Amino acid sequence: MRPGKPKVTAQAKAQLKPPSLSLLDKYRGPEIAPLYSTTVRVTGGEAGHARASGIAVSDDGNLQVPLRLPVELGGQGGGTNPEQLFAAAYGACFHGAMSLLAAKARVDIASATVDVRITFARDPVDGLFLLTANVHVRLPGLAQASAEELVRNTERLCPYAKLARDGMINTTTVSVFTQETPS
Repeated sequence: MRPGKPKVTAQAKAQLKPPSLSLLDKYRGPEIAPLYSTTVRVTGGEAGHARASGIAVSDDGNLQVPLRLPVELGGQGGGTNPEQLFAAAYGACFHGAMSLLAAKARVDIASATVDVRITFARDPVDGLFLLTANVHVRLPGLAQASAEELVRNTERLCPYAKLARDGMINTTTVSVFTQETPS
C-alpha cells in the first residue's frame, strides 16, 4: 500500500496542528456531550442506487465523493465505496487517538501507520450482510510491550474501535413528502 501524500501549501502546513490533549480529560455527565456533528447526504445517481452510482456530499461541502460499486461486487469500479470510506474514517480516528495518547506519554510515534481492512461479507447468522474490521498498527522503534499497551489504550479511547466492539446509538427516521408540481 503506497498512500499518496496530499499536497499542502506552506501556509496551510503552518496552520495544521493536532487537537489539544484536553480531549483526553474524562467527561462525567448524565448524557452524551456532542463535540462535533456532520451530515452527509447520499443520492443514487444515474443508476438510482448509491453503491452503484451515488454521490456523497457533506453539509459543509468539503466532502464530495462519487460512489461506485467495486468490481468484486459486480460493479464498474472507478470510484470509492462505503467500505473504503469507513476504513479511512476508522484509521484516521484510531491514529489520531493513538497520537494523543502518545503525546501525553511523551512517546514519539511520528512514523506510525494504521492500516484498516474492512470486509463486506455474508452473515452466516441471518444470511444477509455484515462488515468485519481488521486493524494493523505499525509502531517502528517502540518496544513490543509499550506498543501493545499504547494500542490497547487506543482501543479504549477511539470511538470507531468502540463502535466496532460495542455497536453505537443509532436512530433512523423516515420523512415522506410530496413534491409540488409546477403549474
